Amino acid sequence: MNKLRAVSEKSLTNNSRIASLLTQLEKINAECLVETDTARYVTSKILHLTQSQEKIKKEMTAKGSTGIEVILSTLENTRDLQTTLNILNILIELVAVGGSRRTSILASKGGTQILLQLLVNVSKDSPPNEDLMVLLHSLLAKLGLKDKKIGVKARISGALNITLNIVKQNLQNQRLILPCLQVLRVYSTNSVNAVSLGKNGVVELMFKIIGPFSKRNTGLMKVALDTLAALLKSKTNARRAVDRGYIHMLLTIYVDWHRHDSRHRHMLIRKGILQCIKNITNIKLGRKAFLDVSGMKILYNTSQECLAVRTLDPLVNTSSLIMRKCYPKNRLPLPTIKSAFHFQLPVIPVNGPVAQLYSLPPEVDDVVDESDDNDDTETDTEIENDNEDDIEQHFKNDDIETDISKLKPKQELGRPIEDLKMYEKFFPELVEDFQEYNLVSKEPKPFSTNVSLGRPIIVPTAGEEQLPTNHSIEIPVKESHPLQMEDYNKRPMSLALVKKNSSMDNSLQHQDDQLKLHSSCQCLNHEIIKGLDRITLQNTPQNEQSYSSRATTQKECKTSFSEVTCNKPLQHISSCGGLLFEGRSVQLGKLCCTGADPEEEEVSCSISLGEQVMLDVPDLLQLHDPELYIEIVKNTKSVPEYSEVAYPDYFGHLPPPFKEPILERPYGVQRTKIAQDIERLIHPSDIIDRVVYDLDSPSYMVPDEGGILKFNSKFESGNLRKVVQIRKNEYDLILNADINSNHYHQWFYFEVSGMRTGIAYRFNIINCEKSNSQFNYGMQPLMYSVQDALNGQPWWIRVGTDICYYKNHFSRSSVAAGGQKGKSYYTITFTVSFPHKEDVCYFAYHYPYTYSTLMMHLQKLESTYNPQQIYFRQDVLCETLSGNGCPLLTITAMPESNYYEHICQFKNRPYIFLSARVHPGETNASWVMKGTLEYLMGNNPTAQTLRESYIFKIVPMLNPDGVINGNHRCSLSGEDLNRQWQNPNPDLHPTIYHAKGLLQYLSAIKRLPLVYCDYHGHSRKKNVFMYGCSIKETMWHTNVSAASCDLTEDLSYRTLPKILSQTAPAFCMSSCSFVVEKSKESTARVVVWREIGVQRSYTMESTLCGCDQGKYKGLQIGTRELEEMGAKFCSGLLRLKRLTSPLEYNLPPSLFDIENDLIESSCKVTSPTTYVLEEDEPRFLEEVDYSAESNDEPDVDLTNNAGDYEPSLQEEGLSDSEITRTHLS
Repeated sequence: MNKLRAVSEKSLTNNSRIASLLTQLEKINAECLVETDTARYVTSKILHLTQSQEKIKKEMTAKGSTGIEVILSTLENTRDLQTTLNILNILIELVAVGGSRRTSILASKGGTQILLQLLVNVSKDSPPNEDLMVLLHSLLAKLGLKDKKIGVKARISGALNITLNIVKQNLQNQRLILPCLQVLRVYSTNSVNAVSLGKNGVVELMFKIIGPFSKRNTGLMKVALDTLAALLKSKTNARRAVDRGYIHMLLTIYVDWHRHDSRHRHMLIRKGILQCIKNITNIKLGRKAFLDVSGMKILYNTSQECLAVRTLDPLVNTSSLIMRKCYPKNRLPLPTIKSAFHFQLPVIPVNGPVAQLYSLPPEVDDVVDESDDNDDTETDTEIENDNEDDIEQHFKNDDIETDISKLKPKQELGRPIEDLKMYEKFFPELVEDFQEYNLVSKEPKPFSTNVSLGRPIIVPTAGEEQLPTNHSIEIPVKESHPLQMEDYNKRPMSLALVKKNSSMDNSLQHQDDQLKLHSSCQCLNHEIIKGLDRITLQNTPQNEQSYSSRATTQKECKTSFSEVTCNKPLQHISSCGGLLFEGRSVQLGKLCCTGADPEEEEVSCSISLGEQVMLDVPDLLQLHDPELYIEIVKNTKSVPEYSEVAYPDYFGHLPPPFKEPILERPYGVQRTKIAQDIERLIHPSDIIDRVVYDLDSPSYMVPDEGGILKFNSKFESGNLRKVVQIRKNEYDLILNADINSNHYHQWFYFEVSGMRTGIAYRFNIINCEKSNSQFNYGMQPLMYSVQDALNGQPWWIRVGTDICYYKNHFSRSSVAAGGQKGKSYYTITFTVSFPHKEDVCYFAYHYPYTYSTLMMHLQKLESTYNPQQIYFRQDVLCETLSGNGCPLLTITAMPESNYYEHICQFKNRPYIFLSARVHPGETNASWVMKGTLEYLMGNNPTAQTLRESYIFKIVPMLNPDGVINGNHRCSLSGEDLNRQWQNPNPDLHPTIYHAKGLLQYLSAIKRLPLVYCDYHGHSRKKNVFMYGCSIKETMWHTNVSAASCDLTEDLSYRTLPKILSQTAPAFCMSSCSFVVEKSKESTARVVVWREIGVQRSYTMESTLCGCDQGKYKGLQIGTRELEEMGAKFCSGLLRLKRLTSPLEYNLPPSLFDIENDLIESSCKVTSPTTYVLEEDEPRFLEEVDYSAESNDEPDVDLTNNAGDYEPSLQEEGLSDSEITRTHLS
């Protein structure tokens, strides 16, 4: 007890002591007493206490303490050297290790200005006191880390050159110049100071300090290099260094340290040298000087030697950045950056990028500029200015709309009523009386597996059951048995997504048992495949294409294929081909030349199309019909006039029966790929540089040599412009720009053949424009193997290893970059090993879905639905620029009877308006739409209830021309159609003009849709999510609280996304955003909300990559999941109906049970935070930049708060009845 009391008394004594000493010091300052001895004594005592006890430091800098002010006041007033030294030592103790907070306090109390003034004063002494200068500069170096204005203060006070002169006069005094160099480094972070110091010879001075390898003075060497690196961020200083040949000197010093530092103890010095080189090469002169002294070869060799030691990665990474930056900018090997295809527009836009392209003289070289290497762009400099603290302002996005008058929806027709009457013909359901229909019952008809689904090969596009992977599958061919119904000839009984039951399973099991697998049926015979290679088809007069002739053709074709065996001649195939493809000549792409490679397969096969073998996919509408697809392709109009068909589109495909996880990125893959690119410059003799495919030179013949891959993209939706063989197994691929455009390179779809097994082929798509991609975060391209399809595995699979996306050495011209020079392209690189020799494979950015596929699916849907149950109508909304029809669908339930009340209920159903595929490269939107259409055309009770609740108006493909011609973003007008909704031109944007016209007509007749949703794909985010429109949330993000506090807004726009987050496994509520941006004011979502007045106006974005939450977390997305999302959207609308009309919507409990089974309501897992790539994804070698122009809705930090912001309606976790009560109140 006595011991504790003694400690307590001692502590009290010390606290009282420091307070007493500070009081004495304050009195000396206040009375301006010249008591030198007293001041020395007091400051020495304070110094002793601060050196011996940490708590004294805390007390002096505690909140409310005046200790710092007293010390600084004494320092400012005293003229005694010893007192000054004591105080400086006290301050050194306060800002020692762990004193970051105390350093900030010292800076905030004006310590920087006092120390700088003291430096100016004592510099007048001759010679200045060394101890004083060391302490002063040590303190200033510490304060400089916290005081952003120290550079400006030093320049104004005149202290800038004082420190520089001390270094010049004391080069041999390491103790003195070390803190001086640290201060110069701090000063140089200000660009004005760096230039001023450079003029006074500081760059040359630094090169007197740094030098070759030495174990002495390594600390000084490190500080000198850091100071030099800071100075060289100034372009003026960088030019000075180039003029004096310092690039070569730095490289020589670096190599010397690299060779002698065998134990890697001085990595920081080596990195400092590289940092200096990096800053010099930010200017064009520096890059040229670096190349002239073989800098590429030097850094390449040294970095390769460092790869074995993981701790040297910072050296490898910095070297890689320097080499990439200094790699000479090359032009793309193209005659023009404009598309290889030309389409003459009926009207030339007055302004915009298309107008600029048309105004260019023909002799202009638009591939590259004379000066394509701009000093002012894409450097890694981080120069600060005199207003650094202004940078740390609150986040503000200037793109957010802040004008409330523009945000408030204003229902404006925009067109006269007389003009809108042209759309009456698209709404016959509003005037139909159904008196001529025999409406007996609305009871769903049972699913029949015996109903014909079409004559030819049937390969559905999605299925719940897994296919056997070790057997080939023979596809049934059945004759059509149309229903005998007037006006509905050739329509079989209704087909739908039916719930599995035991009887169905038994029947399917029985069918599965009847599968006949022939011992010789692994693949097509070698000779047969060669005979099928490039079937050339004859032209037949169009008027001969009657139904009877087609029936004869089908019969003959079936017989011919049935008769073909391994040893038969090939004349049957020839004749069949001529009969099959009548009309415009169409070719199938090159089929694999060996159906069974003798080295891989020991058995050959024959194909018997007469075998009745059913695929085990009972849950799907089997919508694929190869022969129907060919017929549709012949009527599809493309700019290049395609005459070939890609096999995946002809055969169809299934989802693979296995999960495809998001690819884990191997460590160091990007720098390895970059190193291989740099080898092209260092070892040019190893580069083949041979063109093997070129759309710009269609007559170009590829040498028929073994080992060279063959490419093709001349089919619907194909995109590949040119291929250059770089090395034996490496190819550079160049994508075609959108027609009437000079950019938007992202979508690719092409064919590869002539491969060998056991070889890793590297593909580089070298003219991408986005600054980053999901290829850096686990996404893989897709591949379809014809050989696998013939062997019973007809599916697209995710393939590729060593995948990364990075900036390359090809430069965009100012025309392509919107006036900016030196903008680089980006490379998607991936490596593939093919499973079969001489196969034919297709690669795609995402699962292809062509216009012809859509038209085939719609025709199959129309021929298989139950007309007594479903009201289905297909119209042509308009013709596109190239003359293709834009389909418009109407789907609802037939009225229960033709009684008046049932007809009234039919006509008064609210509308749902859906659209998709305005951007051709977002093929996932079409797969989601396919899921929606199949659900709506199903005959299960919930689908029927949904149809009875709404009338669906659907435009499944808003941009047919873009899809057909392989565009990524634009239509044939060269414009993004989703930026034309405000003022669409009927001549240039007919689909948008008339789709908007439909909505304007509904508004005019007071039948606004309950929901409008435009299906899209997103290339830079994961999951499925929605963008909506909200005034209050938009204003909330702008912090305009005064303006937004008076706003009242119906929160029902959040209901549908919330429902989907609870029912759809891939949907993520926290990624949704309801902010309205200025840049999106002409999109469908905003225009339909603002002008048409639809409160629930959405864009639904589906990932191109995969999911990071919920049931599919860690998996890449496939067609099954996308189609499921389309079905879940429908079930969400059914729940929305129950929530918005609870009093009139009474369903039997049993129906709710079925609905819950279908939507799997247990999958409610959502991401706890907004998914933003910048924060959630790992960092890689190159700093990720998401600021470049995006082809998607933005994924900036706005969505961070959008997901977390919950207005008064807290729907999460509420039951349907609770949410209903909330809405009603």
